Amino acid sequence: MFSQVLLMQVAIAAGVAVLATGLFLAPLSKQLDHEAMRRALAIAQTTAQDPHIAEGVQTTPPTRNGPVQKEAERIRKATHAEYIVVLNRRKIRWSHPTPSEIGRPVSTDPSDALAGKEVMEIDKGTLGRSARGKVPLYDADHRIIGAVSVGIAYDSVRARLISAIPGLFAYAGGALAVGALAAWLISRRVQRQTRDLAFSDISALLAEREAMLHGIREGVVALDRSGRIRLLNDEARRLLGIGDEAVGKSLDEALGEGRTADVLAGRVTGTDLLTVRGQRVLVANRMPTDDGAAVATLRDRTELEQLGRELDSTRGLIDALRAQDHEHANRMHTLLGLLELEMYDDAVEFVGEVVGDHRATAEQVTEKIQDPLLAALLVGKATVAAERAVALWVSERTRLPDRLIDPRGLVTVVGNLVDNALDAVAGTPHARVEVELRTEGRTVVLRVRDTGPGIPQDQQELIFTEGWSTKKPPAHGKRGLGLSLVRRLAERQGGSATVSAADGGGAEFTIVLPEALPEPEPEPVLTGSVEAGATPPARISTAAEEEAR
Repeated sequence: MFSQVLLMQVAIAAGVAVLATGLFLAPLSKQLDHEAMRRALAIAQTTAQDPHIAEGVQTTPPTRNGPVQKEAERIRKATHAEYIVVLNRRKIRWSHPTPSEIGRPVSTDPSDALAGKEVMEIDKGTLGRSARGKVPLYDADHRIIGAVSVGIAYDSVRARLISAIPGLFAYAGGALAVGALAAWLISRRVQRQTRDLAFSDISALLAEREAMLHGIREGVVALDRSGRIRLLNDEARRLLGIGDEAVGKSLDEALGEGRTADVLAGRVTGTDLLTVRGQRVLVANRMPTDDGAAVATLRDRTELEQLGRELDSTRGLIDALRAQDHEHANRMHTLLGLLELEMYDDAVEFVGEVVGDHRATAEQVTEKIQDPLLAALLVGKATVAAERAVALWVSERTRLPDRLIDPRGLVTVVGNLVDNALDAVAGTPHARVEVELRTEGRTVVLRVRDTGPGIPQDQQELIFTEGWSTKKPPAHGKRGLGLSLVRRLAERQGGSATVSAADGGGAEFTIVLPEALPEPEPEPVLTGSVEAGATPPARISTAAEEEAR
C-alpha cells in the first residue's frame, strides 16, 4: 500500500506540474506575441511622425539612396526592427531593408492603414513571418499620403519563449520534488496507520468486520474520541432500542441520561457492569482504543436473570415447604403422643386449633387481598417468615380488589420488597415486617415496613441503582437488580418508588402505581316502560317458570 500510494501521489504531482506548465506557457506565448505587435506598432507610429518621412514621400522619388530610405534604415537599426517600409497611396515602397524592393508594390494589403486605421497582426511577407504594426502617414495638412509598416522577426519572439521554458521547467521540477517529498511523508504516515497492509487486505478486513459485527450475538457500540456513536451492529440496535438515526449523536442524546449512557461513556468504570434498558438486563464492558475512542460490548442477561429469579422463588418455596414439613412433623408427633396417652379429647382440640390457625391466616389475607396471586404470595411468605422467626403482618388498612391490570408485575414488586425486608430483619429481636396494599381510585399504593437497621439517608437513592447491593452475590449471577426493576416498573406506569425511615426505626418502601386498576364499568341504563322510582321486575329463568307451573 505504501508503494502504491507513493506512486499515485508522485504521478498526481507530476501531472499537476505538467498541467501548470502548459497553462502558463499558453498565455505566455500570446503575451509575447502581443508585446511584439505593440512594439512594432510603436515603432511605426514614431516613424510616421517624423516630418522628413512625409516630406520625402511627397517631394522625392523612391530610390535606394533617397532621404526616406536613409531615415527609415536609421530608425530600423536603432530599434532592431526586421524592416520598416514606407509606401504611398499607390502602395509603392519608398523604403525597404532590401534596396531592390524599393519602387515596387508591397506584398501585403495596406488598405486598413491607408484608410486611417492602425493595424497589429502576425503575418507572413517577403521576409518571412513577423509581428507587424501598420499606421497611416499624414502630411502637414493631416491628409493621408501613405502608410508605414514595421515588422519584428517572429523568430525573436519564439526565441524569447524558448528561453523562458528552462526556467519554467526548473520551477516545475522544484515543485515536483517538493510534491514527491510530501507524498513520501504522507505515504509513510499512511503506512504506519494502516500497519503496512495492502488494499486487498484492508478490503478483506472490512468485509470480515461487517460479517462479524452483524453475525455475533453480542451488541457492539463503537464511539469516537468525542463520545459520539460511530457504529452499531444489529444486536446493539435491538438491545438498546435505537436505530441508525443514533449514529453521530452522543450517548446522552441517543439513549437519554441514565446508567446505560454512563456505563457506555465510561463515566462508570469496571467490568461486567449491569444496567437495565427498558425491560432488558444488560451486561456491558468498555474497551478504550489507542486513538482515544472506545468500543463497548453488550450481553443480554434478561433470560438468565429471569431464570435466577425463578430459582430464588423455587428456593423460597422449598424453604416454605421445609418449614411447613418441620412444623407438620412436630404437630404430628404431638398428636401421636396425645393418642398414645389416650387423651382423645385433647387430640381433637389440638387438631381443631391447628386447622383453625391455618384457616385464620389464609382467611385474614384473602379477606383483605382478593387477588389470588398476591394472596398466595403473602401466605407463602408468612410461612417462610415464621421459619426465620419474623412476624409478617398484613396491615389493617389493606384493601385490594381482584381487578388488577398487571397482577404479575405487582407480584414481582411485592416479592422483591418482602424478601429484602425479611433479609434485613432476620436475626434481630422482635423482627417484624408489615405489608400495606390499598387503592386510591385507580391507583395502587404499596408500603412495606420493617424493623431492621434502616437505610442511611445518603444511600436512599443509591439503592435503586443497578448493580448496587450489600448482599453476597448468588451463584447464578449478580445482585443489585431487584430494587432497580421495582423502580423501572413503577416509572414505566407513571408512578414512583421511594424509601424513607419508618416510625420506630427500620425502612419503609412506598410504591405508587397509577392506573393499576381498570376504569369502572358504567352503570347499566334501564329502558322500557318502567316508571321513574319503580322497581323493575326480576327476571325468572325458564326453568323457574316450569317449576312454578
